[in-house]
Amino acid sequence: MPPDKNNAFIASNSRDEADKHYEPVIGVARLMRLVESGADLSNLVNMAAYNPDDANLLMNLSMVFQLTGNREVAFEIQAKALAMRRLYHLPTQTTPVTITMLALMRPGDMMDNTPLDFLLEESGVALNLLYVSSEHALPSDIPEHDILFVAIGESIENAHLLEKIGTRLATWPRPVINFPDKIMQLSRDRLHTLLGTAEGVALPVTARIQRQTLIQIAHGECAISGFLGNDSFPIIIRPLDAHAGRDLKKLAQASDLHDYLTGVKEDEFYISRFIDYRSADGLFRKYRIAMIAGHPFACHMAISEQWMVHYKHAGMSDSAEKRAEEALFMTNFDTAFAVRHATALHAIYERIGLDYFIIDCSETAEGRLLIFELDNRGFVHAMDPVELFPYKQPVMKKLFNAFRTMLVHTAQP
Repeated sequence: MPPDKNNAFIASNSRDEADKHYEPVIGVARLMRLVESGADLSNLVNMAAYNPDDANLLMNLSMVFQLTGNREVAFEIQAKALAMRRLYHLPTQTTPVTITMLALMRPGDMMDNTPLDFLLEESGVALNLLYVSSEHALPSDIPEHDILFVAIGESIENAHLLEKIGTRLATWPRPVINFPDKIMQLSRDRLHTLLGTAEGVALPVTARIQRQTLIQIAHGECAISGFLGNDSFPIIIRPLDAHAGRDLKKLAQASDLHDYLTGVKEDEFYISRFIDYRSADGLFRKYRIAMIAGHPFACHMAISEQWMVHYKHAGMSDSAEKRAEEALFMTNFDTAFAVRHATALHAIYERIGLDYFIIDCSETAEGRLLIFELDNRGFVHAMDPVELFPYKQPVMKKLFNAFRTMLVHTAQP
C-alpha cells in the first residue's frame, strides 16, 4: 500500500531508520524456544553491556529476563529501551513481505498484550510493535502499515489507555483489528451482561466487590446472594486483573472469606458461583478455543484431577491417555466440538464483536458451553515437543493460516 501523503498519521518509512544500526529484535516466540532449549544467552547480557544505546538489544534482554522469572530487572531494562524509542520492528522469517502490521502494545508484562509473533511465524507478515501508554499515546508520526492491530489486553489498569486510543482510532485511515471499546467488554463482570442470555452458553453472574463488603459477608452482616443474582456458596474468588490462577480460590462458605482475605492484599475482587463441571469419570476438562473472524479453532485441551486447570500443570506430558483424548478433540474439532457448540460460539462472536479473541471453556453436564474467560491475549502456540504432541502441528498450522488469511482479507481495500 503506498503512503498516504494526505494523512499526517502515516509516515513514509515502514520502520525507524535507526533500526538499521541496531541488533535485530528477536521476538518472544524465538526467545522462548531458546530459553526452553537451555541455550546460553549470556552473550545477550554482554552485548547489552557493551552497547547500552542499542534499544533493540535492551528489549531482547528484557524479554529474556521476563521469560526466566526476573520480572523487576526485566521491567527496568524495558523502561530504558522505551526511553530511547517506542517502535520496534520484528524481521520476517520468510520473504516476500505481503502485509505490514502495526501492533499497539502496552509496556510491562509481555503477557499483557496479544502474543502476535507466535501467530505470525513464517507468515510473510512484517510486524511493527509500537508501545503506548497514557503518558505516551499515539504519536503523530506513525510508520506506514496495512493494518493496525490493538494488542493491549483488557484490564482495569488499561481502561483509560484503551479509551484514549479508541478516540484516535475512530477515524483511522487503515483497517483496525480489535477496536478498544470491544476489548473493554471482556471484563469478567461485563461478560455475563453480554452473554448470560446467549443460547447454549453457561456463564454465572460475576460481581465486582470490595474487600469491606466481603468482610461484612464473612461476619454474616449481608448475604452473598444479593450480589450474585440469588446464587450462593460455593463461590470462586480472585482479585481484579488477576490471571493465570493467581489468588484464585474456591470457597465453600462465608467463614472461608476470613482466611482468604488474610492472604491477599488487594481491595477489590471478582466473585461468581462455582459450577462443578467435572465429567462422568471425575476429571475436569478445559478447552482453549481461538475465534478468528468468527470461526472457531482448537488450541488445546487440558484434563486434570483438579478443578482449577492449567495446561502446564495438568500432566499432559506424562499421560499418553490424556494426550490421546486431546488428539481426538483437536483432530475432530470441526466435526464434533465446533458442531455441538455452533450456536453458542456464533452468539459469542456476534455479541463480542472482536476479530480475534480466545475462549477458555468447558462443557456442563447438560451440554452447554461453560465460559471461564474471554481474552484477547491468550497464549496460542505450536511449541509443544513434536515427539509427544505430533497431532498439534497440523492443527496449529491451520489456525495460523486462518489468522494470516484474516489479515489478508482485512488489508484488502
